[in-house]
Amino acid sequence: MPDPKYKRILLKLSGEALMGGRRSGIDSEVLAAVADELAEVQQLGVQVAVVIGGGNIFRGVTGATQGIDRVAGDHMGMLATVINALALQDALERRGVPTRVTTAITMAEVAEPFLRRRAVRHLEKGRVVICAAGTGNPFFTTDSAAALRAAELKCDIIFKATKVDGIYTADPEKDPNAVRLPHVTYQRVLADRLQVMDAAAIDLARGSSIPIYIFSLREKGNIKRALLGDDVGSIVSDEVA
Repeated sequence: MPDPKYKRILLKLSGEALMGGRRSGIDSEVLAAVADELAEVQQLGVQVAVVIGGGNIFRGVTGATQGIDRVAGDHMGMLATVINALALQDALERRGVPTRVTTAITMAEVAEPFLRRRAVRHLEKGRVVICAAGTGNPFFTTDSAAALRAAELKCDIIFKATKVDGIYTADPEKDPNAVRLPHVTYQRVLADRLQVMDAAAIDLARGSSIPIYIFSLREKGNIKRALLGDDVGSIVSDEVA
């Protein structure tokens, strides 16, 4: 088996990815599949940090449309990410994978506060570090949190596991003429408003020269395949293909 291309990665998981076929909440089969894949990756000696969203439980933007104050809604969304993080931690530890949940807001009874040096030490000891509660600030998405944590933890790459197998010129589920782009620059993502991550996250990743790899979570084994260098998605970087 070839060696992994990356030593330390940040995996961005959306809350919606954990829903499976459900309308909300956590699909136990999807959670188990993600945990199985992360256990395999950890056995390769790769250091793994995870940033997880909360859209399967609550989204601050959606709450704002329902009359909830945006700041309160975003705080509710942060708490939703903690629920997902604890569920993933439990699934990983049942597979013998040492895991730490860190949060950007203090809740000492259930998780550690995010401290960069401590998180790096956990990674060096082979523990999966799950970063919850976004950046701890309203108006910032978990995509921005992923780019921020990747920069702070000096990750080699951001893996964004989504519902599609890469970056397209349009939504492939709505536009049959959408073309898959195997490689794009940060600048093109911003200029063409491609649906990769929000602009703040892209700008942060560009400033730290951290590439972003977009691939589908729906195909089992894709996280490992991406690590080993297989072509399973699209990459965003400064390099021109």
